[in-house]
Amino acid sequence: MKFNYQARKKEGEIQMGVVEASSRKIALSLLQKQGLYVTYLEEAKAPLYAKRIELFTKITLRDVVLFSRQLSMMFGAKISLVEALRVLAGQTENLNFRDKILKLSEEVEGGSPFSRALSHYPEIFSIFYTSMIRAGEASGKMAESLNYLADHLEREYHLSSKTRGALIYPSLVFSMIFLVFFLMIYTVIPQLKIVIEESGVEVPRITQSVILASAFLKKYGFLLISGFFVFLFLLFRYYKTEAGKDLIDKYLLRLPIFGHFLKTIYLSRLAESLSTLISGGLMITQALDLSADIVGNSAYRKAILSARDEVRKGVPLSSVFALFPEIFSPVFIQMSLVGEKTGTLDDTLMSIASFYQKEAERGIDNILSILEPTLIIILGLGAGGLMFSILMPLYQLLSI
Repeated sequence: MKFNYQARKKEGEIQMGVVEASSRKIALSLLQKQGLYVTYLEEAKAPLYAKRIELFTKITLRDVVLFSRQLSMMFGAKISLVEALRVLAGQTENLNFRDKILKLSEEVEGGSPFSRALSHYPEIFSIFYTSMIRAGEASGKMAESLNYLADHLEREYHLSSKTRGALIYPSLVFSMIFLVFFLMIYTVIPQLKIVIEESGVEVPRITQSVILASAFLKKYGFLLISGFFVFLFLLFRYYKTEAGKDLIDKYLLRLPIFGHFLKTIYLSRLAESLSTLISGGLMITQALDLSADIVGNSAYRKAILSARDEVRKGVPLSSVFALFPEIFSPVFIQMSLVGEKTGTLDDTLMSIASFYQKEAERGIDNILSILEPTLIIILGLGAGGLMFSILMPLYQLLSI
Protein backbone atom coordinates (compact mmCIF):
# COMPACT_ATOMS: atom_id res chain seq x y z
CA MET A 1 0.00 0.00 0.00
CA LYS A 2 1.06 3.58 -0.59
CA PHE A 3 0.70 6.36 2.00
CA ASN A 4 0.82 10.10 1.47
CA TYR A 5 2.72 11.82 4.26
CA GLN A 6 3.79 15.22 5.51
CA ALA A 7 6.65 15.46 8.00
CA ARG A 8 9.24 17.83 9.44
CA LYS A 9 12.98 17.27 9.27
CA LYS A 10 15.26 17.92 12.25
CA GLU A 11 16.11 21.30 10.73
CA GLY A 12 12.40 22.21 10.69
CA GLU A 13 11.96 21.89 6.92
CA ILE A 14 8.62 20.44 5.79
CA GLN A 15 8.79 17.35 3.57
CA MET A 16 5.93 15.75 1.65
CA GLY A 17 5.89 12.52 -0.29
CA VAL A 18 4.69 8.95 -0.67
CA VAL A 19 5.91 5.90 1.26
CA GLU A 20 5.12 2.27 0.42
CA ALA A 21 4.40 -0.21 3.23
CA SER A 22 2.00 -3.03 4.09
CA SER A 23 0.32 -1.07 6.93
CA ARG A 24 0.02 2.43 8.41
CA LYS A 25 2.05 1.38 11.46
CA ILE A 26 4.93 0.12 9.31
CA ALA A 27 4.84 3.27 7.16
CA LEU A 28 5.09 5.44 10.29
CA SER A 29 8.00 3.35 11.58
CA LEU A 30 9.87 3.67 8.26
CA LEU A 31 9.51 7.45 8.23
CA GLN A 32 10.60 7.78 11.87
CA LYS A 33 13.71 5.73 11.13
CA GLN A 34 14.60 8.38 8.54
CA GLY A 35 14.59 11.00 11.30
CA LEU A 36 11.27 12.55 10.28
CA TYR A 37 8.56 13.89 12.61
CA VAL A 38 5.34 12.84 10.89
CA THR A 39 2.47 15.33 11.00
CA TYR A 40 0.18 13.72 8.42
CA LEU A 41 -0.10 10.16 7.17
CA GLU A 42 -3.00 8.75 5.13
CA GLU A 43 -3.38 5.87 2.70
CA ALA A 44 -3.25 6.97 -0.94
CA LYS A 45 -6.61 6.05 -2.44
CA ALA A 46 -6.20 4.14 -5.68
CA PRO A 47 -8.80 4.45 -8.47
CA LEU A 48 -11.52 1.78 -8.53
CA TYR A 49 -10.21 0.25 -11.76
CA ALA A 50 -6.73 -0.09 -10.24
CA LYS A 51 -8.16 -1.96 -7.25
CA ARG A 52 -9.98 -4.33 -9.58
CA ILE A 53 -6.82 -4.97 -11.56
CA GLU A 54 -4.87 -5.65 -8.35
CA LEU A 55 -7.62 -7.94 -7.08
CA PHE A 56 -7.41 -10.18 -10.15
CA THR A 57 -3.62 -10.05 -10.52
CA LYS A 58 -2.41 -13.63 -10.28
CA ILE A 59 1.11 -14.42 -9.12
CA THR A 60 2.49 -16.77 -11.76
CA LEU A 61 5.36 -19.26 -11.74
CA ARG A 62 7.28 -16.79 -13.92
CA ASP A 63 7.00 -14.14 -11.18
CA VAL A 64 8.39 -16.56 -8.59
CA VAL A 65 11.19 -17.65 -10.97
CA LEU A 66 12.31 -14.05 -11.57
CA PHE A 67 12.04 -13.25 -7.86
CA SER A 68 14.18 -16.26 -6.92
CA ARG A 69 16.86 -15.59 -9.53
CA GLN A 70 17.16 -11.89 -8.72
CA LEU A 71 17.18 -12.54 -4.97
CA SER A 72 19.94 -15.16 -5.36
CA MET A 73 22.04 -12.68 -7.36
CA MET A 74 21.56 -9.86 -4.84
CA PHE A 75 22.18 -12.10 -1.84
CA GLY A 76 25.31 -13.44 -3.54
CA ALA A 77 26.46 -9.83 -3.96
CA LYS A 78 26.39 -9.45 -0.13
CA ILE A 79 23.28 -7.24 -0.13
CA SER A 80 21.28 -7.72 3.06
CA LEU A 81 18.11 -9.78 2.73
CA VAL A 82 15.81 -6.96 3.89
CA GLU A 83 17.33 -4.47 1.46
CA ALA A 84 17.22 -7.00 -1.40
CA LEU A 85 13.53 -7.69 -0.75
CA ARG A 86 12.70 -3.98 -0.73
CA VAL A 87 14.56 -3.43 -4.00
CA LEU A 88 12.72 -6.35 -5.60
CA ALA A 89 9.38 -5.05 -4.32
CA GLY A 90 10.09 -1.68 -5.89
CA GLN A 91 10.77 -3.15 -9.33
CA THR A 92 8.04 -5.83 -9.34
CA GLU A 93 5.22 -4.92 -11.73
CA ASN A 94 2.71 -7.36 -10.23
CA LEU A 95 1.02 -5.26 -7.52
CA ASN A 96 -0.21 -8.28 -5.60
CA PHE A 97 3.26 -9.85 -5.54
CA ARG A 98 4.83 -6.49 -4.63
CA ASP A 99 2.64 -6.29 -1.53
CA LYS A 100 3.63 -9.84 -0.51
CA ILE A 101 7.37 -9.08 -0.92
CA LEU A 102 7.03 -5.94 1.21
CA LYS A 103 5.38 -7.97 3.95
CA LEU A 104 8.21 -10.50 3.73
CA SER A 105 10.80 -7.74 4.16
CA GLU A 106 8.94 -6.38 7.19
CA GLU A 107 8.74 -9.81 8.84
CA VAL A 108 12.44 -10.46 8.23
CA GLU A 109 13.32 -7.01 9.55
CA GLY A 110 11.24 -7.78 12.64
CA GLY A 111 13.43 -10.81 13.38
CA SER A 112 11.44 -13.60 11.75
CA PRO A 113 13.44 -16.22 9.77
CA PHE A 114 12.97 -15.90 6.03
CA SER A 115 11.66 -19.47 5.76
CA ARG A 116 8.96 -18.77 8.35
CA ALA A 117 7.93 -15.59 6.54
CA LEU A 118 7.68 -17.53 3.26
CA SER A 119 5.56 -20.24 4.92
CA HIS A 120 2.79 -17.67 5.45
CA TYR A 121 2.19 -17.71 1.68
CA PRO A 122 1.90 -21.43 0.75
CA GLU A 123 -0.10 -20.55 -2.38
CA ILE A 124 3.02 -18.79 -3.74
CA PHE A 125 5.96 -20.54 -2.09
CA SER A 126 5.64 -24.34 -1.88
CA ILE A 127 6.77 -26.56 1.00
CA PHE A 128 9.71 -27.51 -1.23
CA TYR A 129 10.66 -23.82 -1.53
CA THR A 130 10.45 -23.04 2.18
CA SER A 131 12.31 -26.25 3.07
CA MET A 132 15.20 -25.32 0.79
CA ILE A 133 15.40 -21.87 2.40
CA ARG A 134 15.23 -23.43 5.88
CA ALA A 135 18.07 -25.77 4.96
CA GLY A 136 20.11 -22.81 3.70
CA GLU A 137 19.49 -20.90 6.92
CA ALA A 138 20.53 -23.90 9.04
CA SER A 139 23.70 -24.63 7.06
CA GLY A 140 24.69 -21.00 6.45
CA LYS A 141 24.53 -21.58 2.69
CA MET A 142 21.63 -19.30 1.87
CA ALA A 143 23.16 -18.08 -1.40
CA GLU A 144 23.65 -21.66 -2.61
CA SER A 145 20.10 -22.61 -1.64
CA LEU A 146 18.70 -19.64 -3.54
CA ASN A 147 20.79 -20.59 -6.57
CA TYR A 148 19.54 -24.19 -6.44
CA LEU A 149 15.97 -22.95 -6.18
CA ALA A 150 16.34 -20.49 -9.04
CA ASP A 151 17.84 -23.18 -11.31
CA HIS A 152 15.16 -25.70 -10.34
CA LEU A 153 12.28 -23.28 -10.91
CA GLU A 154 13.68 -22.11 -14.23
CA ARG A 155 13.83 -25.68 -15.51
CA GLU A 156 10.29 -26.35 -14.26
CA TYR A 157 9.08 -23.14 -15.91
CA HIS A 158 10.80 -24.00 -19.20
CA LEU A 159 9.21 -27.45 -19.35
CA SER A 160 5.73 -26.25 -18.36
CA SER A 161 5.94 -23.38 -20.88
CA LYS A 162 6.91 -25.78 -23.66
CA THR A 163 4.06 -28.12 -22.70
CA ARG A 164 1.51 -25.28 -22.70
CA GLY A 165 2.88 -24.01 -26.00
CA ALA A 166 2.50 -27.46 -27.52
CA LEU A 167 -1.21 -27.42 -26.65
CA ILE A 168 -1.91 -24.18 -28.54
CA TYR A 169 -1.97 -25.69 -32.04
CA PRO A 170 -4.25 -28.65 -31.17
CA SER A 171 -6.58 -26.27 -29.34
CA LEU A 172 -6.82 -24.02 -32.41
CA VAL A 173 -7.54 -26.99 -34.69
CA PHE A 174 -10.23 -28.35 -32.34
CA SER A 175 -11.78 -24.88 -32.18
CA MET A 176 -11.78 -24.71 -35.97
CA ILE A 177 -13.40 -28.16 -36.23
CA PHE A 178 -16.10 -27.14 -33.76
CA LEU A 179 -16.72 -23.85 -35.58
CA VAL A 180 -17.03 -25.54 -38.99
CA PHE A 181 -19.47 -28.15 -37.69
CA PHE A 182 -21.46 -25.53 -35.80
CA LEU A 183 -21.89 -23.33 -38.89
CA MET A 184 -22.81 -26.32 -41.05
CA ILE A 185 -25.34 -27.75 -38.60
CA TYR A 186 -27.06 -24.50 -37.63
CA THR A 187 -26.97 -22.55 -40.92
CA VAL A 188 -26.10 -24.49 -44.09
CA ILE A 189 -27.82 -27.87 -43.55
CA PRO A 190 -31.24 -26.48 -42.43
CA GLN A 191 -31.34 -24.32 -45.58
CA LEU A 192 -30.31 -27.32 -47.68
CA LYS A 193 -33.15 -29.35 -46.19
CA ILE A 194 -35.69 -26.71 -47.25
CA VAL A 195 -34.31 -26.60 -50.81
CA ILE A 196 -34.38 -30.42 -51.15
CA GLU A 197 -37.92 -30.71 -49.79
CA GLU A 198 -39.19 -28.07 -52.23
CA SER A 199 -37.43 -29.68 -55.22
CA GLY A 200 -38.68 -33.22 -54.52
CA VAL A 201 -35.42 -34.90 -55.61
CA GLU A 202 -34.30 -38.16 -54.05
CA VAL A 203 -32.04 -37.51 -51.07
CA PRO A 204 -28.82 -39.59 -50.88
CA ARG A 205 -28.38 -41.64 -47.72
CA ILE A 206 -25.32 -39.71 -46.62
CA THR A 207 -27.26 -36.46 -46.90
CA GLN A 208 -30.20 -37.96 -45.00
CA SER A 209 -27.84 -39.00 -42.21
CA VAL A 210 -26.31 -35.53 -42.05
CA ILE A 211 -29.75 -33.87 -41.99
CA LEU A 212 -30.95 -36.18 -39.19
CA ALA A 213 -27.76 -35.62 -37.21
CA SER A 214 -28.12 -31.89 -37.71
CA ALA A 215 -31.73 -31.93 -36.48
CA PHE A 216 -30.76 -34.04 -33.46
CA LEU A 217 -27.84 -31.79 -32.52
CA LYS A 218 -29.91 -28.66 -33.05
CA LYS A 219 -32.57 -30.02 -30.69
CA TYR A 220 -30.39 -31.70 -28.08
CA GLY A 221 -27.01 -30.05 -28.64
CA PHE A 222 -27.30 -27.83 -25.58
CA LEU A 223 -28.14 -30.84 -23.40
CA LEU A 224 -25.19 -32.81 -24.80
CA ILE A 225 -22.75 -29.94 -24.21
CA SER A 226 -24.17 -29.35 -20.72
CA GLY A 227 -23.90 -33.07 -19.95
CA PHE A 228 -20.29 -33.07 -21.16
CA PHE A 229 -19.35 -30.20 -18.84
CA VAL A 230 -21.23 -31.81 -15.94
CA PHE A 231 -19.28 -35.02 -16.58
CA LEU A 232 -15.99 -33.08 -16.56
CA PHE A 233 -16.99 -31.36 -13.32
CA LEU A 234 -17.90 -34.66 -11.63
CA LEU A 235 -14.68 -36.24 -12.92
CA PHE A 236 -12.71 -33.32 -11.50
CA ARG A 237 -14.46 -33.67 -8.13
CA TYR A 238 -13.79 -37.41 -8.14
CA TYR A 239 -10.13 -36.77 -8.94
CA LYS A 240 -9.93 -34.58 -5.84
CA THR A 241 -10.76 -37.61 -3.68
CA GLU A 242 -7.97 -39.97 -2.66
CA ALA A 243 -9.58 -42.99 -4.35
CA GLY A 244 -10.25 -41.02 -7.54
CA LYS A 245 -6.71 -39.68 -7.76
CA ASP A 246 -5.24 -43.14 -7.18
CA LEU A 247 -7.40 -44.68 -9.92
CA ILE A 248 -7.00 -41.93 -12.54
CA ASP A 249 -3.27 -41.45 -11.94
CA LYS A 250 -2.74 -45.20 -12.34
CA TYR A 251 -4.59 -45.35 -15.67
CA LEU A 252 -2.93 -42.19 -16.99
CA LEU A 253 0.44 -43.95 -16.73
CA ARG A 254 -0.92 -46.85 -18.80
CA LEU A 255 -2.06 -44.70 -21.73
CA PRO A 256 -0.21 -45.43 -24.99
CA ILE A 257 2.33 -42.73 -25.90
CA PHE A 258 1.02 -40.25 -23.31
CA GLY A 259 1.74 -42.65 -20.44
CA HIS A 260 5.44 -42.87 -21.35
CA PHE A 261 5.58 -39.09 -21.76
CA LEU A 262 4.06 -38.56 -18.28
CA LYS A 263 6.55 -41.00 -16.74
CA THR A 264 9.48 -39.01 -18.14
CA ILE A 265 8.06 -35.81 -16.63
CA TYR A 266 7.50 -37.42 -13.22
CA LEU A 267 10.94 -39.05 -13.16
CA SER A 268 12.59 -35.78 -14.18
CA ARG A 269 10.69 -33.91 -11.45
CA LEU A 270 11.59 -36.52 -8.83
CA ALA A 271 15.28 -36.67 -9.74
CA GLU A 272 15.67 -32.89 -9.81
CA SER A 273 13.81 -32.25 -6.56
CA LEU A 274 15.79 -34.97 -4.75
CA SER A 275 19.07 -33.64 -6.12
CA THR A 276 18.22 -30.05 -5.21
CA LEU A 277 17.13 -30.94 -1.67
CA ILE A 278 20.11 -33.21 -0.98
CA SER A 279 22.51 -30.59 -2.37
CA GLY A 280 20.81 -28.03 -0.13
CA GLY A 281 21.78 -30.02 2.96
CA LEU A 282 18.63 -32.04 3.73
CA MET A 283 18.76 -35.67 4.83
CA ILE A 284 17.68 -38.13 2.15
CA THR A 285 14.62 -39.16 4.17
CA GLN A 286 13.51 -35.51 4.42
CA ALA A 287 14.18 -35.04 0.71
CA LEU A 288 12.03 -38.08 -0.13
CA ASP A 289 9.24 -36.86 2.14
CA LEU A 290 9.11 -33.49 0.36
CA SER A 291 9.58 -34.94 -3.12
CA ALA A 292 6.56 -37.22 -2.64
CA ASP A 293 4.26 -34.19 -2.79
CA ILE A 294 6.17 -32.47 -5.62
CA VAL A 295 5.98 -35.24 -8.24
CA GLY A 296 2.21 -34.91 -8.72
CA ASN A 297 1.18 -38.54 -9.20
CA SER A 298 -0.25 -40.77 -6.46
CA ALA A 299 1.48 -43.93 -7.77
CA TYR A 300 4.86 -42.23 -7.51
CA ARG A 301 3.93 -40.67 -4.18
CA LYS A 302 3.21 -44.05 -2.61
CA ALA A 303 6.45 -45.50 -4.00
CA ILE A 304 8.50 -42.54 -2.73
CA LEU A 305 6.97 -42.70 0.75
CA SER A 306 7.66 -46.43 0.80
CA ALA A 307 11.27 -45.67 -0.17
CA ARG A 308 11.50 -43.13 2.66
CA ASP A 309 10.38 -45.72 5.21
CA GLU A 310 12.78 -48.36 3.88
CA VAL A 311 15.73 -45.96 3.74
CA ARG A 312 15.17 -45.20 7.43
CA LYS A 313 15.70 -48.93 8.04
CA GLY A 314 18.98 -48.85 6.11
CA VAL A 315 17.75 -50.24 2.78
CA PRO A 316 19.44 -48.63 -0.28
CA LEU A 317 17.22 -46.24 -2.25
CA SER A 318 17.82 -48.01 -5.56
CA SER A 319 16.68 -51.33 -4.06
CA VAL A 320 13.31 -49.84 -3.11
CA PHE A 321 12.84 -48.24 -6.54
CA ALA A 322 13.54 -51.65 -8.11
CA LEU A 323 10.37 -52.95 -6.41
CA PHE A 324 8.30 -50.66 -8.67
CA PRO A 325 9.54 -51.50 -12.21
CA GLU A 326 6.26 -50.32 -13.76
CA ILE A 327 6.97 -46.68 -12.82
CA PHE A 328 10.77 -46.56 -12.35
CA SER A 329 12.76 -47.31 -15.47
CA PRO A 330 15.88 -49.53 -15.38
CA VAL A 331 18.02 -46.49 -16.27
CA PHE A 332 16.70 -44.56 -13.27
CA ILE A 333 17.31 -47.51 -10.91
CA GLN A 334 20.79 -48.27 -12.24
CA MET A 335 21.91 -44.62 -12.13
CA SER A 336 20.60 -44.30 -8.56
CA LEU A 337 22.63 -47.38 -7.61
CA VAL A 338 25.78 -45.89 -9.15
CA GLY A 339 25.20 -42.62 -7.28
CA GLU A 340 24.83 -44.45 -3.97
CA LYS A 341 27.99 -46.52 -4.49
CA THR A 342 30.13 -43.53 -5.51
CA GLY A 343 28.70 -41.15 -2.89
CA THR A 344 27.58 -38.69 -5.57
CA LEU A 345 23.83 -39.29 -5.44
CA ASP A 346 22.94 -35.60 -5.80
CA ASP A 347 25.06 -35.14 -8.93
CA THR A 348 23.87 -38.43 -10.40
CA LEU A 349 20.23 -37.49 -9.81
CA MET A 350 20.79 -34.15 -11.53
CA SER A 351 22.21 -36.01 -14.53
CA ILE A 352 19.11 -38.22 -14.53
CA ALA A 353 16.88 -35.12 -14.33
CA SER A 354 18.68 -33.54 -17.29
CA PHE A 355 18.32 -36.76 -19.30
CA TYR A 356 14.58 -37.08 -18.63
CA GLN A 357 13.94 -33.39 -19.28
CA LYS A 358 15.42 -33.81 -22.74
CA GLU A 359 13.34 -36.98 -23.14
CA ALA A 360 10.21 -35.03 -22.15
CA GLU A 361 10.99 -32.31 -24.68
CA ARG A 362 11.53 -34.91 -27.38
CA GLY A 363 8.27 -36.54 -26.28
CA ILE A 364 6.40 -33.26 -26.77
CA ASP A 365 7.89 -32.91 -30.25
CA ASN A 366 7.00 -36.52 -31.12
CA ILE A 367 3.42 -36.18 -29.90
CA LEU A 368 3.02 -32.98 -31.90
CA SER A 369 4.48 -34.63 -35.01
CA ILE A 370 1.75 -37.28 -34.72
CA LEU A 371 -1.06 -35.04 -33.51
CA GLU A 372 -0.75 -32.25 -36.07
CA PRO A 373 -1.28 -34.32 -39.25
CA THR A 374 -3.93 -36.43 -37.45
CA LEU A 375 -5.96 -33.34 -36.58
CA ILE A 376 -5.60 -31.95 -40.10
CA ILE A 377 -6.84 -35.27 -41.53
CA ILE A 378 -9.81 -35.28 -39.13
CA LEU A 379 -10.66 -31.70 -40.05
CA GLY A 380 -10.31 -32.45 -43.75
CA LEU A 381 -12.41 -35.63 -43.63
CA GLY A 382 -15.10 -34.01 -41.49
CA ALA A 383 -15.40 -30.87 -43.59
CA GLY A 384 -15.03 -32.84 -46.82
CA GLY A 385 -17.74 -35.32 -45.80
CA LEU A 386 -20.13 -32.51 -44.95
CA MET A 387 -19.42 -30.70 -48.22
CA PHE A 388 -19.90 -33.95 -50.18
CA SER A 389 -23.27 -34.59 -48.48
CA ILE A 390 -24.36 -31.04 -49.37
CA LEU A 391 -23.10 -30.99 -52.95
CA MET A 392 -24.60 -34.35 -53.97
CA PRO A 393 -28.27 -33.26 -53.83
CA LEU A 394 -27.38 -29.89 -55.32
CA TYR A 395 -25.69 -31.69 -58.24
CA GLN A 396 -28.86 -33.73 -58.75
CA LEU A 397 -30.92 -30.53 -58.80
CA LEU A 398 -28.68 -29.04 -61.48
CA SER A 399 -28.89 -32.25 -63.53
CA ILE A 400 -32.72 -32.15 -63.72
